[in-house]
Amino acid sequence: MVEYIGMQNLINAVKNSVGLTEGKLLFGGTGNLSGKLVWGALDDVVMGGVSESTFQIQPTGSETGGPTGLFKGIVSTSNNGGFTSIRTKNFTVPEDLSAYDGIELRVKGDGNRYKLIVRTSFEWDTVGYIASFDTTNGEWQNVAIPFSSLNPVFRARTMLDAPPFDASNITSLQLMFSKFEYDGKLNPTFIEGPFELPFSSIRAYIDEPITPRFVHVSSAGVTRPERPGLDLSKQPPAVRLNKELGSILTYKLKGEDLIRESGIPYTIVRPCALTEEPSGADLIFDQGDNITGKISREEVALICIAALASPNAVDKTFEVKSTVPFSEPFVVDPSNPPPEKDYEVYFKELKDGITGKEALEGAPAGV
Repeated sequence: MVEYIGMQNLINAVKNSVGLTEGKLLFGGTGNLSGKLVWGALDDVVMGGVSESTFQIQPTGSETGGPTGLFKGIVSTSNNGGFTSIRTKNFTVPEDLSAYDGIELRVKGDGNRYKLIVRTSFEWDTVGYIASFDTTNGEWQNVAIPFSSLNPVFRARTMLDAPPFDASNITSLQLMFSKFEYDGKLNPTFIEGPFELPFSSIRAYIDEPITPRFVHVSSAGVTRPERPGLDLSKQPPAVRLNKELGSILTYKLKGEDLIRESGIPYTIVRPCALTEEPSGADLIFDQGDNITGKISREEVALICIAALASPNAVDKTFEVKSTVPFSEPFVVDPSNPPPEKDYEVYFKELKDGITGKEALEGAPAGV
């Protein structure tokens, strides 16, 4: 209930708040692209112009042969016009992207400069937060737009007194091709006539380098209860008595797997036997779930804090113990404390994908 169901509940509770390594997909992917985001044209005809645009789904238009969106049209400066755009209907519930650092579009450029407009109000004619981006003709490219680069604009004029951009309350998105930039400046790439901008995805992203958003203290030994050929007499009590203890290590492992499958940037720390001794002893970091020994709770806490700031700890699972044997208590002389550790030295040696489950997965059938 705690180690597995509780972990499931916790992940579901925080998943939207901490961000996913692969980002949050707002538009794109496989299948029908027209689902959540409903796009409609919003052109200069609203002010007497004659430009026109449309949004279409191209079933095989992406670079991989899958579906893609298409913003296309004809832009004209007649009748004091000069812009076209497609805008989503207001979201039923605002998107909370506060765990992310920006929005990334995958587009096939045509050499023009476009604008992304992000809105944080359900009102139709109000301030939009805007960034321009350039495209390369004939090439698929990723366009990353940091939230910090968005400027508050209303009818092509910067609004210096607008409230700061609120990534937790995004209500609609808009793509625009316009003669105008901001505050009287012109788009340097603007040419009247037809244009096309295919875009296969829009997602919120986390800046590189990504650091862990979820650090979990599990336990050494979680993969050992069912491991073939293991000498149980040399294992800690929790391994020998796993079934008698309600299969606690089995469910700890299942809880770990939920984290690994969640998409959240994580670190899983597996301490050996926990003690009340002070931190400062020399350490052994290992992977594959084979070591036994002891480690200070205080040391484990320091490791967790260090992991939160380390790109080298992302998506790593590891065991840790001190070099001091059980038979020897570890004490610290207050007048000569041990130096602070640089845990980054250990994190840099860790590898992805090593959990100790490899021994189980390689076992003969029926074991």
